Amino acid sequence: MSIQQNLSDIKSTLPEHVTLVAVSKTKPVSDLMQAYDAGQRIFGENKIQEMVDKWEQMPKDIEWHMIGHVQTNKVKYMAPFVSLIHGVDSLKLLEEINKQALKNNRIIDCLLQIHIAEEETKFGLDEKELASLLSSTSFNEMKNIRIVGLMGMATFTDNQNQIKKEFLHLKSIFSTDAINRISTMKILSMGMSGDYQLAISCGSTMVRIGSSIFGGRI
Repeated sequence: MSIQQNLSDIKSTLPEHVTLVAVSKTKPVSDLMQAYDAGQRIFGENKIQEMVDKWEQMPKDIEWHMIGHVQTNKVKYMAPFVSLIHGVDSLKLLEEINKQALKNNRIIDCLLQIHIAEEETKFGLDEKELASLLSSTSFNEMKNIRIVGLMGMATFTDNQNQIKKEFLHLKSIFSTDAINRISTMKILSMGMSGDYQLAISCGSTMVRIGSSIFGGRI
């Protein structure tokens, strides 16, 4: 199956309110251009240097999403163009994004990453850390970032009940008064190639799909 056909098949299953991020990490520009020619405009990368290289080579109407774990010292490289940073999991990282956005005269959209998986390796804030961040003076003084939603990654398991429980837990956090008070909070990003339909049924409005579009990584 071609990349165009894969994209078409996936988009036909997505409700109108769900945004598709094509996860293009490790894939060559030629593959991304096939998706671009088929109408895809949002691409997700997990390494900043790779994203910068592709941004330089590709059309400028693309939205680039940083979906990997972000090191503060790398923020400056993507600050001129990144559309959305998914995995923001600390106040320190937010402060750096705000600083680099100001230097570029931009407001950068961010998702706060919430830890919902049972695996210790997954990054993210717990509910107490989330509340502390949102109420901090430093956060409320930042003018060059905009928190537009929450993101979470379920445990890597075949147990659908566990994945569903974790997705619903994130949805419940997203529905709390503390989150609803932030008017820009519109996005709930959860779900990947293997579980995006379950994620959508649990309230996801943004899914990150790679292998189902581009094939597995070699």
